[in-house]
Amino acid sequence: MTITTLGDARYPSPIAHPVPDDARVPHRLVQRSGELTAEELSFELAGPRAQLFFNPPEVRAGIITCGGLCPGMNNVIRSIFHELHHGYGVKEVLGFRDGYRGLDPARAREPLVLTPELVDDIHREGGTVLGTSRGPVDTATAVSSLIARGVNMLFTIGGDGTQRGGNELFQEARKRGHPLAVVGVPKTIDNDVPFVTRTFGYLTAIEEACKVIDCAHTEAHSVQNGISVVRLMGRHAGFIAAGATIASQDVNFCLVPEVPFRLEGERGFLAALKRRVLRRAHAVVVVAEGRARICWATSNPSVMPRATSSCGTSACICGNESRRISKPKGSLA
Repeated sequence: MTITTLGDARYPSPIAHPVPDDARVPHRLVQRSGELTAEELSFELAGPRAQLFFNPPEVRAGIITCGGLCPGMNNVIRSIFHELHHGYGVKEVLGFRDGYRGLDPARAREPLVLTPELVDDIHREGGTVLGTSRGPVDTATAVSSLIARGVNMLFTIGGDGTQRGGNELFQEARKRGHPLAVVGVPKTIDNDVPFVTRTFGYLTAIEEACKVIDCAHTEAHSVQNGISVVRLMGRHAGFIAAGATIASQDVNFCLVPEVPFRLEGERGFLAALKRRVLRRAHAVVVVAEGRARICWATSNPSVMPRATSSCGTSACICGNESRRISKPKGSLA
């Protein structure tokens, strides 16, 4: 899987230790010796390149955050800015406000000109300093706005819809002959991006979930035959529920969308729950929202604060991944 290029890389990178262009990462890291084949699917290794398409001092970059909140968004904004400003010498970085709406002149607020002083403490705050919104923007209008502002590099921080929108911006700019490097930073608290070890915000979600589980365990343990049910985010993936279960060590049952089970019957969940309560007089159940919708009809919100600031470990990952992210060849990386 190869990243799209904008053209020949003509400018030397100011980064001291670049990654070779031909470095690859196999999609299956652990394989038996007889399974190795030349046709094995592999990825380009993320990291800075020795040669650049853009001359860094001539770059005007933009950063945009879209969709729902996720712990660590400000960390990512801050890390991208510092790498561009201090690492590459980019002179101007714009922060487009309120998601893709910020690319529509008819609806947009004026973008922020990011500076070291402006981003200095934003990693200590939850949410996003740039604001966010949901929904698309007219692609032609957005690209015209980017061209008018002289933006030739755009970082899109968001989920799958955001990244589809980013690709549409890239394709429209290419049709017009405007070199625009679009760098997608996947944002999902659910940690459900294939081939990615973990997404930013996931570990903060685990930490916050453990606090809720701890309270739930106290409640269940304080009464005879107490049962606490904690519903966590995870519409299609149970990584938060599973991770919090392992981290907490007080959970007796973990229900995730990936693993089907029966509610009724001798070997069903309810029978197992009854046996647990009869034996130990309490139980804690963690259920991902995707599984909860199947088991129980409910409209209560998920127990997961997405607007919290990132924990220490998650903040470290946000910073490192923002520096290592595999930017399109022909950009600054």
